[in-house]
Amino acid sequence: MLATLTQDPSVFDLSTTASHILVVLPKMEKLQKKYVIPGDSALKNLLKRRHLELNKINETPLSGNLESGAMCAWVMIDTSKTIFEQHTVIRKALQLLLTENPKTLHLAVYGNDNQKRHFAEIAVYSAWVNGAALPVRKQKPEKTSLSHISLNGYQDAENFAVQRALAEGNLLARGLTVLPANELTPKTYCEQIKKLAKNERWEYEAYTLNKLRKMGAGAFVAVAQGSDSEDAAIIHLHYNGLGSEKKNQKHVALVGKGICFDTGGHNLKPSRYMLGMHEDMNGSAVALGILLAATRANMPFKIDCWLAIAQNHIGPHAYKQNDVITALNGLTIEIIHTDAEGRMVLADTLTLAGKQKPDIIIDFATLTGSMHTALGSHYSGIFCNQENLVQKAITAGKKSGERVCVFPMDSDYDKHLDSDIADIKQCTLGGECDHILAARFLSQFVNETPWIHMDLSASSHKDGLGAVGSDVTGFGVGWAVELLKQY
Repeated sequence: MLATLTQDPSVFDLSTTASHILVVLPKMEKLQKKYVIPGDSALKNLLKRRHLELNKINETPLSGNLESGAMCAWVMIDTSKTIFEQHTVIRKALQLLLTENPKTLHLAVYGNDNQKRHFAEIAVYSAWVNGAALPVRKQKPEKTSLSHISLNGYQDAENFAVQRALAEGNLLARGLTVLPANELTPKTYCEQIKKLAKNERWEYEAYTLNKLRKMGAGAFVAVAQGSDSEDAAIIHLHYNGLGSEKKNQKHVALVGKGICFDTGGHNLKPSRYMLGMHEDMNGSAVALGILLAATRANMPFKIDCWLAIAQNHIGPHAYKQNDVITALNGLTIEIIHTDAEGRMVLADTLTLAGKQKPDIIIDFATLTGSMHTALGSHYSGIFCNQENLVQKAITAGKKSGERVCVFPMDSDYDKHLDSDIADIKQCTLGGECDHILAARFLSQFVNETPWIHMDLSASSHKDGLGAVGSDVTGFGVGWAVELLKQY
């Protein structure tokens, strides 16, 4: 649950009433007399002691104790820097305060009207996403949730509705992703989604494993059949959108990989790479987070959300190398490596999404190690089959602070997936350029529908990324909402 928010357009002497204060300043060389800044003398003394110029706090925020006993952090936002850089410095400043687990946080923003609006938006958003404690199973959790945020210096007529929606979507994605694998099984995951759908008034439909077998969804079934229960499913959610009566309303399909645990199957992962595989359902959590954010923000789209929920286990019924299976669209696939299960479950899910003829399909998956090798965890990689969407995707990354890098997926890569006995190979054994080959494989299941595939290499980043301070980032929610705003 997000902290409650109150707003006051004035800034009074917070140091006498607040316990934890974040001061957000515009870029300046020295403190201006027109600003009444909490702890200005303490800030000057800190700068003097550390031999720092004032403008250095746009890179490294400072914090200190005031005479009242309050803790204050000071940060400067340079609007000439990227949104990612601005988000990062705000997050670092907030973390100086949130480590003490305050119940109430005061934000004070300064500058001209445009600056104060912008500073308030990013500060409130970051306070929301970092102020909420993610699920843990400790008897005595180290972090508690922020209860209240008091914003001083600016008042938003919409009560930061967009930022609230984004924070709720991001927290849903992160909260699901961190759950342990014995707690978030395909069965319990589907139950949680059904409950959420009821709360949000989304239409809910479950394609059970038995139903998918009868439909001929062999790619999904091949992966799911290795588990000891029949709880795998493709979940379909539908949101009608604000203004659904409009004939020209855009129709968006979101697709997410939801592998609740990935052992690698018969090509068993070593322990180093199996640890953390409860997070392999992150793509589905991101798709859910986007749907929630779009719903809470009343975005004017019809949205269908398709979630491929299963586990990739080893066992007597698990699929294996050299199997040939038939996907829902009739394509036959030669299995080369059982740890390339994500593209298998996505294949049939993309086919189902495409049958409804959406205007765009966007899929999210923690899909390949080679994407992480290519980019690390600072960016996520994307692939797109429509040239006019590429620039929109890049722009969305810049505006949201969730940066993306576009990779090629030219057709001459297809020769690596040629099979002697089937229509296509699932992957190659060597793994070279596997992120590109995975995208080429998935492209066989979207036909000519405009499509963006995001390989979530930035789903987890040590000590946080951009506005988000936890290792699990929820990357993709902010990016997708920004993309839809352009679209």
